[in-house]
Amino acid sequence: QVQLVESGGGLVQAGDSLRLACAASGRTFSAYYLGWFRQAPGKERERVAAISRGGGRTTYADSVKGRFTVSRDNAKNTVYLQMNSLKPEDTAVYYCAKGSSMTSFDYWGQGTQVTVSS
Repeated sequence: QVQLVESGGGLVQAGDSLRLACAASGRTFSAYYLGWFRQAPGKERERVAAISRGGGRTTYADSVKGRFTVSRDNAKNTVYLQMNSLKPEDTAVYYCAKGSSMTSFDYWGQGTQVTVSS
């Protein structure tokens, strides 16, 4: 059973950058599509970014396009989310997830908190 463990969250100021990482166990990491989601208090979970199995295709939510970059290193079983020009509205718990397509995900990690102060 795959496990996903996120890291890299924290408290930053508006305009700062953070890089989240999600390490996966198991030997089939490259077989999964991967995504980053976030959920703020009182709001629904939102898919922030997704990346294809080989890393050649990515998609982003309009709210983060141009500021966030998703990447993966299949040799290290790790997916990353580089977040630049952070805004207070980016404050949320961020989760990585695995799935069978760019829009279908079936397993999430425990999440890491990102807080952006103004």
